Amino acid sequence: MPGQNLVEKIAQRFAVGLEPDHIVRAGDYLSIKPAYVMTHDNTGAVIPKFKSIGATKVANPRQPVFALDHDIQDTGEKNLEKYRKIEHFAKEHGIDFYPAGRGIGHQIMCEEGYVWPGTMVVASDSHSNMYGGLGCLGTPVVRTDAAAIWATGRTWWQVPPAARVELRGRLVPGVTGKDVIVTLCGLFNKDEVLNHAVEFVGDGVAGLNLEQRLTIANMTTEWGALVGIFPIDNVTVSWLQLRADFIGKRGLAGVPSDIDGKGTHPRLNQVRIDELRKNVTLADPDAYYAKELTLDLGSVQPYVSGPNTVKTMSSISEMRKKQVKIQKAYLVSCVNSRVEDLAEAAAIVHGKRVAEGVEFYVAAASSEVQAESERRGDWQTLMDAGAIALPPGCGPCIGLGKGLLKDNEVGISATNRNFKGRMGSPSAQAYLGSPAVVAASAVAGVIDLPGEFTSNKPVGEVHARQKDSAVSGAVTIIEGFPEMIEGELIFCHQDNLNTDGIFPGKYTYQDDFTPAQQAVVVMENYDPEFGQIVKEGDILVGGFNFGTGSSREQAATALKYRGIRLVLAGSFSETYKRNAINNGFLAIDAPELVRDLKAKFGTEKLSVKTGIKAKVDFRLSKIEAAGDTYSIDPVGAAAQELVLTEGLENWVKRNLGGS
Repeated sequence: MPGQNLVEKIAQRFAVGLEPDHIVRAGDYLSIKPAYVMTHDNTGAVIPKFKSIGATKVANPRQPVFALDHDIQDTGEKNLEKYRKIEHFAKEHGIDFYPAGRGIGHQIMCEEGYVWPGTMVVASDSHSNMYGGLGCLGTPVVRTDAAAIWATGRTWWQVPPAARVELRGRLVPGVTGKDVIVTLCGLFNKDEVLNHAVEFVGDGVAGLNLEQRLTIANMTTEWGALVGIFPIDNVTVSWLQLRADFIGKRGLAGVPSDIDGKGTHPRLNQVRIDELRKNVTLADPDAYYAKELTLDLGSVQPYVSGPNTVKTMSSISEMRKKQVKIQKAYLVSCVNSRVEDLAEAAAIVHGKRVAEGVEFYVAAASSEVQAESERRGDWQTLMDAGAIALPPGCGPCIGLGKGLLKDNEVGISATNRNFKGRMGSPSAQAYLGSPAVVAASAVAGVIDLPGEFTSNKPVGEVHARQKDSAVSGAVTIIEGFPEMIEGELIFCHQDNLNTDGIFPGKYTYQDDFTPAQQAVVVMENYDPEFGQIVKEGDILVGGFNFGTGSSREQAATALKYRGIRLVLAGSFSETYKRNAINNGFLAIDAPELVRDLKAKFGTEKLSVKTGIKAKVDFRLSKIEAAGDTYSIDPVGAAAQELVLTEGLENWVKRNLGGS
């Protein structure tokens, strides 16, 4: 058997309830106890969920972290009252709390040592991938998971397949970490790493500083990955040492949690750093990776994503020829507003002024970043050039607060997302670039960057690897869970079937919409004939990326209420799969079965009553259908429990008081 990759090794460490000889592999459903769970403004939505499941106390007050960062420019009474309630809940339960103005939650998690190499840290925010810059397994969870962790210390996680991304060579001067991830998103733009854990390796890694790694890891989210993680090396440890030394000089003002009484930081301290040096977690040399990608860093140029997508990129020399006039420029967000980023922008604008007709917005990733930038003089340089200061937080990156894009405006941003309408008007156009590109564009009035750069394409390639045919041992079936289920396959061929097709949006916010009503309308936007074709006990087979789009959980529950036993698909939106399992409904990847059904039935009919009786064998992790056998990932005890208890909330109620 192959060794474990870095993600599998860390997941093994933070899994609970494993059988003694179980080696964690991609595809495993685990019960996990992460080191920390961070929530931000959405803490206000998690609190009532926590209370609704009957929880009255937090299982481990040291595990949750609250950081207010998303809507901090809103000083209206309603938002301030929400913030007060979150702070009160934190004090009531002894939870670490960071108020509005301290900074973006992800940055705080790194600055204050919650993010630690070789550990697992989750957050109810998609950019928790950023923690991988420090060699930490960071991955997003949904609000129900956060409530479950508060109440029991645990939730569940399916280990994703891993993609090995080899970075070769060194960046040329003037090229940044942001250019690397923009290149990866634009070059490998066919969902090559969708729902994968990306592990960065190669000789090029050593030449990337910690800030660049955080930027790259952060935007693996936009690349489609669930994890983006760098190896733990001297760069990692040196950054932690510098951070600990800085805190030693700064003192412990503002550190909210369990000080040991000796004046040392509870997480960033010498004892912990020395222990890390002696015990570094590394991937095994013979670890298995589903995909292997390479990128020559020397071929990377300053690139710009967009407009309105990260899958399209243009070199700065191409953009210069287009003379794209801008009205807004943004140096904000968790991906690119650290000290180095502000210094880079300040060097560009020094002695210049923001172009007439352009608004240049700047917000530091945290109050500490801003203080250091002010100490160095970079902040004042930006202000002298005409930049508009915003408080340390999210703001325009998510369409909140001042400076949003208006109708038909064009913006260049150092943020991580440029989805249509995200930063303001749907008719606006948003581009992404490095802090240097943003600053240079702000003073030029068009998207540009001084210097001579080529239009050569970056050099990279991708290879998919065949999974070893070796079959793992039989899965232990817990009492009450079936070893096998049978049902007729109903085939819906469409790839990228979105949640609105499965459960129409017009019903989503009808709070009194019953399970029976959900069952009647399921799939009506996709195929009005679906309701007449399907019967209770059938097994639905969808295409690839099933359940993409919004996060409405009714897209999973409506199929369950219709009597569908489970959903098989080529692949799933991870949010859809998480909502399904959280509601006790299985969603299982079966790509080879889907390909065979596509070849057999084609795409003429939206829904096909196949006449094929399939058997799903959970003990042997296989599907038998039409004389063929297909392997599936093992459905382990963690997933079985959620199905038996009818979902995560019921599982939490049953386990309240557990550790």
